[in-house]
Amino acid sequence: MIETRLTDRFGIDHPVLCAPMALATGGRLAAAVSRAGGLGLIGGAYCDADWIAREFGAAGNTAVGCGFITWRLAETPDLLDDVLARKPAAIFLSFGDPTSFAPRIRAAGIPLICQVQTLADARLAAGAGADVIVAQGAEAGGHGEKRATLTLVPEVADWLAANAPETLLVAAGGIADGRGLAAALMLGADGVLVGSRFWASAESLAAPGMTEAAIAASGDDTIRSTVMDVARGLTWPGRFTARVLKNPVTERWHDDPEGLAAHADAIAADWKKGWDAGDPARANTFVGEAAGLIHDRPPAADILTAMVTKAEALLAGGWKRRVQ
Repeated sequence: MIETRLTDRFGIDHPVLCAPMALATGGRLAAAVSRAGGLGLIGGAYCDADWIAREFGAAGNTAVGCGFITWRLAETPDLLDDVLARKPAAIFLSFGDPTSFAPRIRAAGIPLICQVQTLADARLAAGAGADVIVAQGAEAGGHGEKRATLTLVPEVADWLAANAPETLLVAAGGIADGRGLAAALMLGADGVLVGSRFWASAESLAAPGMTEAAIAASGDDTIRSTVMDVARGLTWPGRFTARVLKNPVTERWHDDPEGLAAHADAIAADWKKGWDAGDPARANTFVGEAAGLIHDRPPAADILTAMVTKAEALLAGGWKRRVQ
């Protein structure tokens, strides 16, 4: 077993969190990760109260957390109280200022996890009282920003050590196997947040056509873009883009924002039809650069076990055999 401050703080066996991916991390996936010794987080993202309630039901009595897109939660703030009443294992906030929500979360006695994309974000989250900060590199699937995991994580680790030593650090972005877990711990993290690898699991709600496209792809086949947000009519803050698989939609419109805006209604209608059908050629597959490390769709427990087993061997010195 790999014991860290994260496993101690949450009473889990492995320092691995399942990312709260919108419309992919439902109750079954979150619960599967928690039962396997990690911590699963339901992807409450866009604040659909009925969807969240259904997925908490799917998790049963297993301890799971819930994640939100912070700027969207600000539009429906009462939803936070509904979720807090469920006594989640943690609340996960990303893509916005957590300051206004932190007091309610602390008052409920629920751990607050804040995902950040810059050192400035980390400072803000620590000031708001985050128990855990997730430093997310641009390699990650879905929304994020520009910094790379390899440099962002140790920079945040150094700042926390000097300024907020009780705050835990989790690494995210491009982590899909035991090598990534071991590397993150060596960079100063207390654990990892895994998205794309669990997105391609048996319990994930991701459409089979989308996961098949990711399995056939490499990291080279991804792109950071805003096309899919325009297609969905979502007004994301300008600093954030989303990493997805390239497809005819991004090939046509990524470098033509004016044309995209002019044809937004027609593009949106076709994109939605593609999404509903799980068609990766008409709608975008939300997956990170770790696509090149994903070759199957096994149960989440198998993914977690393989990741931890490999990391244990590497941390014990097995890496030396690769250079002899």
